Amino acid sequence: MRFVTPITLAFLSGLAATTASAGDVAELNILGFSQNGGVFAFEEYGVQDGSGFPYANRYYVDTASDSYVKGTPVRVRIDDESASLQAARDKAREQGEAFVSQAELAANRGYTAGQNAVTELSADPLRMAVNPRPVFPAIDKPLEFRLETIALGELEQCHGMGEAEGFRLLRIDATDGGKTQIVHEDKSVPQSRGCPTGYSIGAIQTFAGGGGVSHYAVLIAVRKIGFEGPDYRWMAVTGKF
Repeated sequence: MRFVTPITLAFLSGLAATTASAGDVAELNILGFSQNGGVFAFEEYGVQDGSGFPYANRYYVDTASDSYVKGTPVRVRIDDESASLQAARDKAREQGEAFVSQAELAANRGYTAGQNAVTELSADPLRMAVNPRPVFPAIDKPLEFRLETIALGELEQCHGMGEAEGFRLLRIDATDGGKTQIVHEDKSVPQSRGCPTGYSIGAIQTFAGGGGVSHYAVLIAVRKIGFEGPDYRWMAVTGKF
């Protein structure tokens, strides 16, 4: 019979605690808008926890309907842990050209009015207020959003590992007595979101399109149950201001 010493046990316990939190955090890359502001695009990419496979996803959002452009998202995963992350990103970029070209997005990237990484500890993850453009003194009304979580219980995709959460995104008009508008509210969550357990506001991207119409995209970080720990993925809520 083989005995485990207290020192060995302590080491193994520490190792288990370390690996238990080794989830995969997707990198966010804001791509931009189509020329008229009708489509907003962003990329998330990383190496999948558990498998070690590189992946890259591109999302193209119709800003008028706040829904994915038909035929998207573009999702690429190379099922080979020796493959490079850049190979996955290049493949996703190539497929994305069918929807909005990289050149058009780059030429109409807009402005990142606010941004917080998921590792940010000092910022409020549920609230972001920004001046939409770097013009001083400001000529635009402030854009303010607040996020609330919604308990959805244990969904099928949670596989008994926890309870899922949805979210509600509110737009606050500080110049109109704090008038509140619901811009997004989950009634359910799609299978593609996995088992989400939390959310935070990651960025606000703005774009002054033609005809005096300005668009915004609120990037939401989605924390979900992963294979080796919590994973983070991204989604966007779009609108006009």
